[in-house]
Amino acid sequence: MLSRVVHGDAWAAALLDAEIASRPQLAPRDRALATELVYGTLRRFAWLEERALAHTRDRRFPDKVTRVEVVLAAYQLLCLERVPPHAAVDAAVRAVTRARGKRLGGFVNAVLRKLAAEGRAPEAAARGVRAPAWLEASLAAALGEDGASAMWAASAERAPIAVRCADPAAREEWVGRLASALGEENVRRGLVSDLAIVLAPSGPLTALPGFGAAFSPQDEGSQAVALAVGARAGEVVLDACAGRGHKTAILARSVLPGGAVDAVDLHDKKLARARDELALAGLSVRRAVAADLSVGPGDLSELYDRVLVDAPCTGIGTLRRRPEILLRRRPEDLVALPALQAKILATALDRVKPGGRAFYAVCSVLREEAEDVVARVLAARPDFEAAPFDSAIGERLSGGGSSLRLLPHVHGTDGYFVASLRRAR
Repeated sequence: MLSRVVHGDAWAAALLDAEIASRPQLAPRDRALATELVYGTLRRFAWLEERALAHTRDRRFPDKVTRVEVVLAAYQLLCLERVPPHAAVDAAVRAVTRARGKRLGGFVNAVLRKLAAEGRAPEAAARGVRAPAWLEASLAAALGEDGASAMWAASAERAPIAVRCADPAAREEWVGRLASALGEENVRRGLVSDLAIVLAPSGPLTALPGFGAAFSPQDEGSQAVALAVGARAGEVVLDACAGRGHKTAILARSVLPGGAVDAVDLHDKKLARARDELALAGLSVRRAVAADLSVGPGDLSELYDRVLVDAPCTGIGTLRRRPEILLRRRPEDLVALPALQAKILATALDRVKPGGRAFYAVCSVLREEAEDVVARVLAARPDFEAAPFDSAIGERLSGGGSSLRLLPHVHGTDGYFVASLRRAR
């Protein structure tokens, strides 16, 4: 699994779910260990690799298989208490010997025995995620040194499982029903979103009563972003980067009765999935439009009361769920992505009615993708201004301001930035 994530394009969460589901014979403790090994290694991959390479002659690994096996073993040697060092070394040596022969097996044995002699590194676990220097500097600039340290530590924890109640009025009922199924100690109400129920890990959500129709998986921060839009009954709203439709569902229910939501995304497949998931909850969109808003509005010509732009970004706020982001992002992303975000936002602003509102969101907390993008676009659009949120959740989370940040170590959600804009004329 690690090889497919590190050297391919697989995402750890989906891969883990599929691989574990295909092995029903695994005991719960073995499933938990597999999950720990994958996520723990990915969160500290660069640091573990550096520590291991210090014990090689030319500071490089001979091939991809050896690289991943050594780094995986390094995680167990330096960060885990429950795996005996000899077991971690032996497993890696046997795996590399089978795949690449005795010579490389001997190489791995020598490197890992030197690493094992260093002993555990408890500061590695305490430090949390190990990020590239450029990313650490960017996060510190956005949150301050203490805030960045707290987020790195929180990003190393397992993300909570949050679900969104399709009917806000039914949340209490479903808190009780899920508590009956899972135990009261494994179920709690969301702290940020009034739609959220947070569950302790306990098997597949699809096996729970009500899945799909009564509730769907959605991070509590993602729910809060859609709720912060403040869509009202009778309004016509555009979800400009709809994806699989999680936020679209909240908007579609909020505009009832009498309102409508149009959904736009670059990918037809995502829009089709969004339609299917909305239908499970008895909801729908008026139009689903495949368009690249970075180059223009496509078939969109209508003006809307509210527009949500949940733009593509580095995803740094989702590290608890997607630690492989640390391996895939590069410094140049903080130039290319803000430029893309600004183009999408500028196109979306053209679709806002005079007096209407736009909301810019990213699952990142970096200033380059947050305040800097908003400032860049507003500088070219004198017809728009930053405006305080007009939703209860937006007012609360922003403290009455025109932007807000959700942070794992503060709110227990993924990391998000949301800005509220208003068209003055």
